[in-house]
Amino acid sequence: MGLEINTLAIIPIMAQQHHPRAIEATTKYFLTQATAAAMILFASTTNAWLMGEWEIHQLSHPLATTTVMLALALKLGLAPVHFWLPEVLQGLELTTGLILSTWQKLAPFALMIQTAPTINSSLLVAIGLLSTLVGGWGGLNQTQLRKILAYSSIAHLGWMVLILQFAPSLTLLSLSLYIIMTSSAFLTLKTNNALTINTLATSWTKSPTLAALAALVLLSLGGLPPLSGFMPKWLILQELTKQGLPLSATLAAMTALLSLYFYLRLCYALTLTIYPNTLTATAPWRLNFTMITLPL
Repeated sequence: MGLEINTLAIIPIMAQQHHPRAIEATTKYFLTQATAAAMILFASTTNAWLMGEWEIHQLSHPLATTTVMLALALKLGLAPVHFWLPEVLQGLELTTGLILSTWQKLAPFALMIQTAPTINSSLLVAIGLLSTLVGGWGGLNQTQLRKILAYSSIAHLGWMVLILQFAPSLTLLSLSLYIIMTSSAFLTLKTNNALTINTLATSWTKSPTLAALAALVLLSLGGLPPLSGFMPKWLILQELTKQGLPLSATLAAMTALLSLYFYLRLCYALTLTIYPNTLTATAPWRLNFTMITLPL
């Protein structure tokens, strides 16, 4: 019931633009969320039928646990059921996209943390690794910032699911840092009024301070060492190695390089390129001049 209320409450916010893309995104979002909710209901009734238990902590039948995990992955946008997320996020404005990327993830994640002990750990690790790979690989080919942030979301959630069963506290740390960094990224892009890499490149001339802030936030999302985004990745890799999963840790670290590449590309476009000095891209202080007319 809570998940359904959570879904239905954001639909008017998503559709308020009355733009065909926004309506399309809202419809896609509603259908995927309704499917996931139906799968959760199906899994709980299956568990009750086979094992006689309704408690979410007591899911014991493999069919029920796998179905719940896939349903929650669909709600969150984890690979391999991630296809709706970039499309939906691309059709929304940045503020609504921010709500979708942060607040809407909390309810399914709370359920996932509760059910994690009963789920097969190989399935969780596989979904986590696949999500980090898809999140890195998918973002390489994009020029739309909202789609890049969607793939970034898939990759970050993959890291959280990867460590969910071994150290839930690290998952919560990673989730809270992800919410802070994503909020900063969406809000700086909204202030810069940037939706593509090209418009991002012109934002340096509008406001150098905001552009520098955006670059720092993007590098932090990428997980470069001096910044806060590096900490959860480092701790997760350390914990995976302690749990005897060095191969998974290595693969996760390699997929992080893919994500880092497209964040570095954004920062390069933002701070290290001089945009063609056309009238629209001229710094605001240059535009304060008065025309002097000479008598003929």
